[in-house]
Amino acid sequence: MSSTPGTTPGKLPFVVWVLAAGTFLMGTTEFVIAGLLPELSGDLGVSTSKAGLLITAFALGMIVGSPAMAMATLRLPQRRTLILALTVFSLGHVVAALSASFTVVLIARVVTALATGAFWSVGAVVATAAAGPAAATRAMGVMIGGLTLANVVGVPIGSFAGQYAGWRSPFWALAALSALAAAFIGRFIPARKQRATVSLRAECGALRHGRLWLALTAAMLIMGGVLATYSYLTPLLTDRAGIPEAAVPLVLVAFGIGALGGTTTGGRLGDRRPMATTVVAAAATALVLLLLIPLSTNPVTVTTLVLLMGLTGFTVNPVVTALAVRFAGEAPTLASALSTSAFNVGIAVGSAIAGTALNSTLGLTGPPLVGAVFAALTLLPLTALAASGGGVRTARIVGQRTAPHGAVLSPGQAAEGGRPVERVSSTTW
Repeated sequence: MSSTPGTTPGKLPFVVWVLAAGTFLMGTTEFVIAGLLPELSGDLGVSTSKAGLLITAFALGMIVGSPAMAMATLRLPQRRTLILALTVFSLGHVVAALSASFTVVLIARVVTALATGAFWSVGAVVATAAAGPAAATRAMGVMIGGLTLANVVGVPIGSFAGQYAGWRSPFWALAALSALAAAFIGRFIPARKQRATVSLRAECGALRHGRLWLALTAAMLIMGGVLATYSYLTPLLTDRAGIPEAAVPLVLVAFGIGALGGTTTGGRLGDRRPMATTVVAAAATALVLLLLIPLSTNPVTVTTLVLLMGLTGFTVNPVVTALAVRFAGEAPTLASALSTSAFNVGIAVGSAIAGTALNSTLGLTGPPLVGAVFAALTLLPLTALAASGGGVRTARIVGQRTAPHGAVLSPGQAAEGGRPVERVSSTTW
């Protein structure tokens, strides 16, 4: 599926934008809970820290869902997998919106997370295959951009809606929009048989590289640090900084703008100086989170720091993801899924520890402290990666024609005349 009928040369196929809309919805549902904690905890009769487990539960579902679904759908038709994932995603939100039980809502979050993992593992490769080799990287950027844009637009809108119409209203909206996205995908992705070109054994066998796991560890720690703080940002803003609840979504917009800027910055600088970019960004993230403890009593300073938290933290994300795919060599699809799992391991562990810290004597300053520790620990795998030559030595990758689902392989991988071609890419510190 190298092109979509009616697509003008130089423009991405329409299906890429439809898939990006799906990732936008899924990014929104993952992070919107942070802006709805007061409404959720009050309506479901649980504490704020317990309501925060809804974020942890989704992350846990993504941890299992991304790699499991990447492997489970190797031989399934792409269109059927995507439609099924969006259908389950929609039904999960309907169940949560109808329930008055915290336990049911928690289970629904896990189910929607599994559906998200399935959608991402297949959608990413469909988008790159539809765009073709010349535009594969740009298509992936659009897909990731959908997730980042969710923080700028989706989460604030969801928070506003939750405040004025109840927390269930964003869930109903997400259910309806994901059902609509399923219909669009059924229309614009042709039905064709799916044949795996890489076996499970070959995919798993390519994951023996130590530098891959260093990159994944860095991904886990940096996201754990940022989301440990972000998960409990609302009570920090309202109870410590004195920001009205109605203005909280505006601060979330600031975070989203910072995250969008960070993703762009990491993408531009990471190709040339991956280690310098990630080390500086991780250190800056730790400093910003640490400064939130004494400076979160003023609305202006806390908003500025929240913006910087998104900017510095999300600068690391695209770089470590690209490094993980590069180091995986012949298993780019599984490596991409594992990167998603690593991020969500960080979210699950970070938000869980932050919730415990919130209930301790640290109070509202507990989550930022936990986040600062996680971000500082990110420097350990990054330093080890730099010492091992992760950003200095030439990375030698053997490419194949296509990955599972017909995806175009990662940058540096190509094929000529149907034969694998070894491409060499150099990076500097």
